[in-house]
Amino acid sequence: MRETLGDSSFAAANVVAAGYFRSYSVVGLLALIGVLFVAVAFGAGRLLRPVVPTPEKLLTYECGVDPVGEGWAHTQVRYYVYAFLYVIFAVDSIFLFPWATVFAAPGYGATTLVEMFIFLGFLAVGLLYAYKKGVLAWT
Repeated sequence: MRETLGDSSFAAANVVAAGYFRSYSVVGLLALIGVLFVAVAFGAGRLLRPVVPTPEKLLTYECGVDPVGEGWAHTQVRYYVYAFLYVIFAVDSIFLFPWATVFAAPGYGATTLVEMFIFLGFLAVGLLYAYKKGVLAWT
């Protein structure tokens, strides 16, 4: 009787595992179809487009202005740092809304409050680092 019970629980586990992996196989198949669709679209575009390079077509073009000077322009790094700081605080604000809903649920108050202080501590360390490096000073 024990062997029969063990075999049936093993068979039930196999059925559960098969259903679990079947759901992932659907996701994998959908991803494969998506990749194939993009590959076929790019391949068809490459085969069907006309290729007639001329010197005018090979010129750098931006906003209707003829290019003057060399094609490389120097960009100051501080603009990227400002964008990076914006992304950090945008992620912070996105994280605050779900946190507020969980914090309001009964039984999660202390845990979520500690987690939020840890998260805000990481952000404060990043902001302090940016301040110490002089990134936040407008020049």
